[in-house]
Amino acid sequence: MPPGFIDHIGIGVPDLAAAQRYYDELMPIPGLKAWFPTTAAGEFNYGPAGARGPQTFFYQTLEAEPYSRHRPGLQHLSFVVASRATVRAAHDWAVAHDGEIVHPPREFPEYGEHYATYFLNPHGFMLEVVCHAGDET
Repeated sequence: MPPGFIDHIGIGVPDLAAAQRYYDELMPIPGLKAWFPTTAAGEFNYGPAGARGPQTFFYQTLEAEPYSRHRPGLQHLSFVVASRATVRAAHDWAVAHDGEIVHPPREFPEYGEHYATYFLNPHGFMLEVVCHAGDET
C-alpha cells in the first residue's frame, strides 16, 4: 500500500465476545475476514479478504464509560463495497439483527458518487457501508 493509508484502527468495546459474534456475521458482507487468531485476551481483527488493506482490531475497554459518537473520538467506521446490492445486503442484515438504522440505503450526492447505509452496532458505534459505483444494470 502507498504511504499515508490507514494500516489499522483499534476499537475498544465493553464486551469482546458479544462484539465478535456480531462482527463475525457482519464482516463477510463487505468482504472482510479475520486475519489473525483471536488472542488469549479475546482481542480480534478483520481485514480485506484476499488482499492487503486497512484492518480493524477490537480490544476490551478498561473503563465503563458508555460510548457516544457525539463526543470527541470515533464518529463512525465506513466499509467500501463494490456494489449497491452489497450496501442493501448490509442494511438488510442490520435490520434482521435489530440494528438502529440511521440512514437506509440511498444516494448521498453531497459526497459525490456515494450510495450508502448507516446503522448502529449494539455498542452504539455507527457503521457505514458505501459503494462509489453508479447504478447497477
